[in-house]
Amino acid sequence: MKRLSLSLPFLSLPLLFFSGVLSASFTFTNNCQYPVWPGILPNSGTAPLSSSGFALQNGESNTLSAPSSWSGRFWGRTLCSQDSTGKFSCMTADCGSGNIECSGGGAAPPVTLAEFTLSGTGGLDFYDVSLVDGYNIPMLVVPENVSGAGNCTATGCLVDLNGNCPSELRVSGSDGNENVACKSACEAFGEPQYCCSGTYGNPNMCKPTSYSEFFKHACPRAYSYAYDDGTSTFTCYSADYVITFCPSIPSQKSSGGNNPEAAELPLVNSSMIFMGGEMTSHVSPRMHPGPTLSLAISVAILARIWPLPLF
Repeated sequence: MKRLSLSLPFLSLPLLFFSGVLSASFTFTNNCQYPVWPGILPNSGTAPLSSSGFALQNGESNTLSAPSSWSGRFWGRTLCSQDSTGKFSCMTADCGSGNIECSGGGAAPPVTLAEFTLSGTGGLDFYDVSLVDGYNIPMLVVPENVSGAGNCTATGCLVDLNGNCPSELRVSGSDGNENVACKSACEAFGEPQYCCSGTYGNPNMCKPTSYSEFFKHACPRAYSYAYDDGTSTFTCYSADYVITFCPSIPSQKSSGGNNPEAAELPLVNSSMIFMGGEMTSHVSPRMHPGPTLSLAISVAILARIWPLPLF
């Protein structure tokens, strides 16, 4: 009996290794000056993680382990509360479950999304931060403990866009004054050229618009519309990932890899200049311009990032 009990751990180790029980870890950190409730949704056919939603106070972190080949998305819910019946809901990115755990519910737009596919083509992890469904909170994704190939580049949207959101895309808080989120043009107008649907449902027809460029100018590495793959998808091999809400502006060099076009982009676009309520940059006009935008990245943010190396 003694020999049998000693052998069981050794028998279980290969099973754990080959099943990929601990393929990667995701660490969520809240640097915001307010609580954030991360939400988690696995893709169809993917096993759920140990939690589908939890609370993070300012300065708190939480780590979840994911199995190999896991795929899904993460986001941050804000302005959450319980009513007198105990129903839980959030003003931005609510998942509709009525509880802190999302339990298979996805985020209601507008929402900043982090999307992952672990151990995809060639064994690489694929990840991105997407503003295709709008924006509600700054987010940064950084690979850690890297042990192999891929560009393993940080990505995200570090700028607070809510205050500078075009008026026609704004979502106001309960007081009607503060902007708490910024819609995508697809959600705001529902037109095919903004949603990449119908005759616009292919990359040859669906091009950047003045609205998607608002997001892309401020956050060059984030997805801004459906066919923004070339500058927004990143890969890494066998890494852990840190997802930070309201991150500080990092100073780091980009690395090479399978997507050098994306890796060479800055996390924040410092070419924007505040000019009396209008935004100017060195980007050429695009197809399908929407109504006139009154945009600005605030002087305070620009002053904060200007001295830092952004590549």
